[in-house]
Amino acid sequence: MSVRRDHPDLEVDDEAPTAATITGYDERHFVTYLRLLDAAAQKMSWREAARTILHRDPACDPARSKRCWKSHLARARWMSARGYRQLLE
Repeated sequence: MSVRRDHPDLEVDDEAPTAATITGYDERHFVTYLRLLDAAAQKMSWREAARTILHRDPACDPARSKRCWKSHLARARWMSARGYRQLLE
């Protein structure tokens, strides 16, 4: 499997997958997940992370933007805690 770099125009769904296995969506968004984890470690606000990483506009649609950010950050945390093990199999 090759890891694709995020492209600025890479589409981000409103919610990240919740499957117990790594999905194609996850594979396309590895860098997105890493960027979200880095942003969280740096205490970046959810609004800034949603805007710069997920290409959402929290000013226009705060509820949808926050749901998107929370969902993708949760998936990023799952990937770093458990999901990555599937890559080692």
